[in-house]
Amino acid sequence: MAAFGDGNEAAGTDAASAPVLPSFFEAARLWAAIGISSFGGPAGQIALMHREVVEKRRWIDEARFLHALNYCMLLPGPEAQQLATYIGWLMHGTRGGLVAGLLFILPGLAVILALSVLYALYHQTGLLAAVFFGLKAAVLAIVVEALVRLGRRALKTWAARLIALTAFVALFLFAVPFPLVILAAGLLGLAGLAGGAGAADIGSGAPARGRSVAQVLRLTFVWGALWMAPVALAAALGGEIFVAIGLFFAKMAVVTFGGAYAVLAYVAQQAVETFGWLRPGEMLDGLALAETTPGPLVLVLSFVAAMAAFREASGLDPVLAALAGGLLAAWVTFVPCFYLIFLGAPSVERLRGNRRLSAALSAISAAVAGVILNLAVWFALHVLFARVERLKTGPLSLAWPDPASFEPRALLLAGLAALLLFVFRRGVPLTLLLCGLAGVALARF
Repeated sequence: MAAFGDGNEAAGTDAASAPVLPSFFEAARLWAAIGISSFGGPAGQIALMHREVVEKRRWIDEARFLHALNYCMLLPGPEAQQLATYIGWLMHGTRGGLVAGLLFILPGLAVILALSVLYALYHQTGLLAAVFFGLKAAVLAIVVEALVRLGRRALKTWAARLIALTAFVALFLFAVPFPLVILAAGLLGLAGLAGGAGAADIGSGAPARGRSVAQVLRLTFVWGALWMAPVALAAALGGEIFVAIGLFFAKMAVVTFGGAYAVLAYVAQQAVETFGWLRPGEMLDGLALAETTPGPLVLVLSFVAAMAAFREASGLDPVLAALAGGLLAAWVTFVPCFYLIFLGAPSVERLRGNRRLSAALSAISAAVAGVILNLAVWFALHVLFARVERLKTGPLSLAWPDPASFEPRALLLAGLAALLLFVFRRGVPLTLLLCGLAGVALARF
């Protein structure tokens, strides 16, 4: 049995009081099981990890879990995958973090790539169109449920609620870039101006050693080279669409604060209006596919990239191109996640008792609730109305639907999904299945 940490890599408590942890291979088996069963979006995935590593096995305590979670909420990228990587690092150092993070990704990545290819080949048939009509409506209710779960955890004070509301107004009415919204919230919390919004108790423990300058430079060089290597290879081989995919999703990887829900509105706009990779409504189809698979929802970016490569790669079989595009998007999305955990976790463990840092992280969690509310409204407009325009007047810039394009069947299906999730407490997979079948039934009317 291994003790907490691995010396120079991971943080730990005094040996006499450290939790007794499983062997590396026992932990790997659990991470594989979590990777296969991690449905339900980040809220469900985080709850699953909490149940397994805190409540059932007591590998880490509640305070340490929450501290790690708040740090991961601060980072760009999928917080659930980063939390798995962080906990794996705490237990078994770098190899533990790599195994935990990869096993959290790989099952869902394999499924989303297969579904993306099937979608690219067959989605225009009448039956599948009806299925996805139902899935889109279900996704709207799922996003609302994620917002409710996050709100319960992050919006416990009036200061936190004010931050969330301000973030929503900035995004929905003024189209402020969401990275600026997240940064502003963090600065407010750090300066003590957020009223200790939702600040959680931070446990005590022996401080970890932060990274030295040499370690920071070495980690940055190695992970930076790994991050950009496939893009450089694509450029050398003349694969223009793959270079475009690599650079776009690499940029998304460093601004996806709050996970997939926070960035999807922007990605949809760019993929449809700027690049022409997707047709209107296909982002919602992609999110519906991602909701049916285990792993982080940000895997929907692999769907976008697969569709782009399927349609625009020349000289390659479309199916192979789609698989290559989806893998490339996943690579440039997740490599920075590992880098940020391995770079920052030692210092974050050293700052576990820092109240100002805790307040900053909690303020960011509150702002993310506002970001996801903006996404929920964006989805509602595009699910319930066939035509949505953007109105601009001075500093105001907001989406506005055409009332004549209202789709009552979509409202009916969204109501069905809400009943299943909120009233009957059914899981996401069953909700998606029933709404897909209902979409097929309604298509006959």
